[in-house]
Amino acid sequence: MPVLQIKAKPNSRASALIPQADGTWLAQLKAPPVDGKANAELVELVARTFGCAKSAVMIKSGSGGRLKRVVIPD
Repeated sequence: MPVLQIKAKPNSRASALIPQADGTWLAQLKAPPVDGKANAELVELVARTFGCAKSAVMIKSGSGGRLKRVVIPD
């Protein structure tokens, strides 16, 4: 299963998942980083971008910080 390195940027104007030149991703999230709202939006955004179920996307590490490692199915 591939692991993505994602830098989350909560409280953005629009939701977007943008690939970076170094192979990481930038997630712009509308939701604030309160009560897991930003993480829930991140999981939904990754699932929509890669065409998989939200239940298949898992935040492996970094759920409390901006740098996250997210596992997606093959």
